[in-house]
Amino acid sequence: MSTTKKIAGAALAAALGVTTLSACGGGDTKDKTAGTSDAPKSKTVTLVSHDSFNVTEAVLKEFEQQSGYTVKVLKSGDAGAALNQEILTKGSPRGDVFFGVDNTLLSRALDNGIFTPYEARGLADVKPEYVLDKEHRVTPIDSGDICVNYDKAYFADKKIAPPQTLDDLTKPEYKNLLVVENAATSSPGLGFMLASVGKYGEEGWKDYWSKLKANGVEVVDGWEQAYNERFSGSAGGKKAKGDRPLVVSYASSPPVEVLYGEPQPAEAPTGVATGTCFRQIEFAGLLKGAKNEEGGKALVDFLISKKFQEDMPLQMFVNPVTKDAALPELFTKHGVVVEKPENVTPETIAKNREQWVKAWTALVVK
Repeated sequence: MSTTKKIAGAALAAALGVTTLSACGGGDTKDKTAGTSDAPKSKTVTLVSHDSFNVTEAVLKEFEQQSGYTVKVLKSGDAGAALNQEILTKGSPRGDVFFGVDNTLLSRALDNGIFTPYEARGLADVKPEYVLDKEHRVTPIDSGDICVNYDKAYFADKKIAPPQTLDDLTKPEYKNLLVVENAATSSPGLGFMLASVGKYGEEGWKDYWSKLKANGVEVVDGWEQAYNERFSGSAGGKKAKGDRPLVVSYASSPPVEVLYGEPQPAEAPTGVATGTCFRQIEFAGLLKGAKNEEGGKALVDFLISKKFQEDMPLQMFVNPVTKDAALPELFTKHGVVVEKPENVTPETIAKNREQWVKAWTALVVK
């Protein structure tokens, strides 16, 4: 299940396969805790990732020059598929660092023991609410909020206030307006389902979806179809004559609509219902059995360096997790801050995800 198909911009920037990249970092990345060995040290460090990993070449180049390592990125499909491959090759990993496991899959990764604990240099600069593993088997790298987006023009023309909360979406004025992704096949679909679990609890989330179904919610397989075909507010949706003015996407989608608009609009054509959100957090970890453990540690340090954290928003359309990283103007001007997203602990997700998705499918799709 893809966890970083964030927006069209990220999809355009992503490339399949193995890519050798130049890299950056901030300051001295040599790890004081790395073991000393008389064996020759590898100068290549391999990052295994989902397809949406991206970084500015100049930023990566700087890391290579300062650290002496050449960075190879092995892109392996969506995050779920990439994680499955690392579990299957546990102890003999394909690379040194894995990036892209998020809080919906975290417990599965930790339970399978694919990571070596490492407390990254700079971890003290990471906001504490993102540090979900106290054993430091993984390090938080970015966050993003899955939220309902709305077509501003539609609601202005109809003189209807756009919805702001999960409860709003069940009201008659929003009947037949919402398109969502399938929770069994899509990361944002799963995240939106988890938002309902976080909001209404084990006893109430299914009743909520019964109300959404009665209110005409449309379910499609994935984000691309929902956002770029069915949603009336996106550039792609307008071309496809989409007629749903509400869609499950990301809080960072409005800035992307501005960035890729032709011509670039002064204001984002879409808005975010901030009371509908579920927060995803992505992590990186040093793979157990890594051939270049020292280089892997330096690479993890780099991923939470200020240089990488500030480059990340316009490359992967996610938010930094460190306290001192500044967002680009595109985000501050056209984005939103989600103050109180819904959350479900990774342990609870791991324990219940399969049965929740089955129940959701039986209730909403069948």
